[in-house]
Amino acid sequence: MIASIRGRVLAVRLDAVVVDVGGVGLLAHATPTTLAGLRVGEEARLASALVVREDSLTLFGFAEDDERDVFETLQTVSGVGPRLALAMLAVHTPDALRRAVAGEDLAALQRVPGIGRKGAQRIVLELTGRLGAPVGAEGAVAAPPPLTDQRAQVAEALVGLGWNLKAAQDAVAAVVPVDQDVAAQDVAAVLRGALRVLGGGRA
Repeated sequence: MIASIRGRVLAVRLDAVVVDVGGVGLLAHATPTTLAGLRVGEEARLASALVVREDSLTLFGFAEDDERDVFETLQTVSGVGPRLALAMLAVHTPDALRRAVAGEDLAALQRVPGIGRKGAQRIVLELTGRLGAPVGAEGAVAAPPPLTDQRAQVAEALVGLGWNLKAAQDAVAAVVPVDQDVAAQDVAAVLRGALRVLGGGRA
């Protein structure tokens, strides 16, 4: 297992970073929070996890060891692979996930694209007592305001592209005020507008 990588940041992509480690550029998939703390040309240290498949080797990078440990534990749940585990950490902090599991907060878990009610129930059942107690001092992440189906569709698409849920919802609200509905035919246009908002705010 590659437990960590350290080197100069060569590139920061939408959902991954390229780090020069001993002259080799390693691409590591990461959450938006981790990527936001990286700058091209600066040295970075990332906790990492290497996922080995028959036809691929995929590296994942994390700002903290705790995030990497939670990522690996999440994958022990039936039906949760590395991509879904990373999506969970894109929407929730490790401590927020601990609280959601301990409190059986299915609604919080279902805010992750790809997790339905049954999946959330399975996560709670299989992870209870295994994630440990929250390690941070912050309280639980507040539930996001309700969205129309169209707003939720755009927000979920943005999360799938690598942004966290709060940033996605803020971008949608910046394009279309909260007191206005998004027509079904306008979803693509709102998505493009939200991407422009998010793109303007990224390093």
